[in-house]
Amino acid sequence: MRVIAGSARRLLLKTIDGMDTRPTTDRIKETLFNMLQQDLYGCTFLDLFAGSGAIGIEALSRGAREAVFVERSPQAVACIRDNLERTRLADRAQILSCDVFAALRRLETRREVFDFIFMDPPYRQDLEKEVLSYLSRSNLADGHTHIIAETAKETECGYLSGFGFALLKEKTYKTNKHIFIVKGENQDADSNLSGKL
Repeated sequence: MRVIAGSARRLLLKTIDGMDTRPTTDRIKETLFNMLQQDLYGCTFLDLFAGSGAIGIEALSRGAREAVFVERSPQAVACIRDNLERTRLADRAQILSCDVFAALRRLETRREVFDFIFMDPPYRQDLEKEVLSYLSRSNLADGHTHIIAETAKETECGYLSGFGFALLKEKTYKTNKHIFIVKGENQDADSNLSGKL
């Protein structure tokens, strides 16, 4: 696994051996960030269920101002720290080593919303639904926040409107997909991203 583009381009990233993790493949990561690229510079990025940190690190490499990584596994947190040092991006990163919902509660004191929230929870456990339920009542996201969930291919998201979210797009791969979501009815929250999608 490597950084695809930006200041840390081509640098190899460590992954976590012997754990039930599912790193996003380079090809899927490249597809995702090709869609997000125009909106990344200077943004704030929240990487939930961060694993090795590859998604948040890609965002930093491509110009994000700040990335917050949330991961409860001590082994994964150590991997994120190593990868941030290897890519020389640690000065723009914060790591919260705790449960995602505990981290979200801690982050409520932030002075600003996140521009991007990415989550890659374990599949088929409805964790993305639980996170979106939380975010629907949270000041961490507003109508201009781009929320992306990586889920199993068969995951349904018909509940979104009930939580006050709009679905912009689903990008489907062989076994999984990315769901692009905005809060409220602002389906044109960002013309650049909407055009890319």
